[in-house]
Amino acid sequence: MDFFALLVVNGLLVGTLYSLIALGFVLIYKATAAINFAQGELVMIAGFFVAALIQLYRAPLAAAVAITVLAMMLLGFGVERAMLRPLIGRPVIAVIMATIGLAAILKGMGPLLWGAETKNLPLPIPDAPFLVNVLDVVVLVSPIQLVAAGVSLAFLAVFGYFFLRSRMGIAMRAVADSQQVAMAVGINVERYFAVAWAMAGVVSALGGIIWGNLLGVDVHLALVGLKVFPVVILGGLDSVPGAVLGGLIVGVVEGVAAGYIDPYVGGGTKDFVPYLLMILALMVRPYGIFGKEIIERV
Repeated sequence: MDFFALLVVNGLLVGTLYSLIALGFVLIYKATAAINFAQGELVMIAGFFVAALIQLYRAPLAAAVAITVLAMMLLGFGVERAMLRPLIGRPVIAVIMATIGLAAILKGMGPLLWGAETKNLPLPIPDAPFLVNVLDVVVLVSPIQLVAAGVSLAFLAVFGYFFLRSRMGIAMRAVADSQQVAMAVGINVERYFAVAWAMAGVVSALGGIIWGNLLGVDVHLALVGLKVFPVVILGGLDSVPGAVLGGLIVGVVEGVAAGYIDPYVGGGTKDFVPYLLMILALMVRPYGIFGKEIIERV
């Protein structure tokens, strides 16, 4: 029972980190109705940037984080203005293909600018795990995972409120429903595209800092985007609560599966279990747990 509780708690903590990256997918989808396949590469670029500021330029951590968040916002603005704004009103597949091309460009830029070797991204957080009593079961918890989970949940709550209650968030949802109709009622579609990409840049910066500390910063950090994709499908592409719940479910399932199956198969269970869960979700509920069901008349 103690082992199972340890796997579940660690899975929930990792799941909150998945949810934060999944939020980047949701932000772009809510504004453009297209999937951003460059989300993992944006996380990688953010990790490279903050690691370079700390290691090469000896910037204080707070300044490095602030500069990275600002730089990723500007990168989001630039991508939207140069690459995606000309695609407004075009078929969604055009935007998707543009993000795939962007992913390839960013994946090459990281090692080109900062080198291919793995870079450490130290944070002033103790490494030693500590004991936590959960329902009379004592489990070991990593401080960095606990801090990262708190940061992730805080930003998820902020973005959830933004989309549900704020005027700008409601306008972004209207743009996602129909760009032509949104323009017809006076919504500045170009502005909300830019806002969505800037917000995705902020999420990428946070994800790059957290995951860069956990995994190290190199080109493989971009794989976090693909790892999180089952979270988005499971929770619903257009749902912030779905990103949270999907991340928690995937984190727990892969943690428990790895804990009980890895000893018999030699490891690697957590690399395919999320995709197996995604396939089952597509078979049973293709629009996700909280995703909007689209019914078309033919």
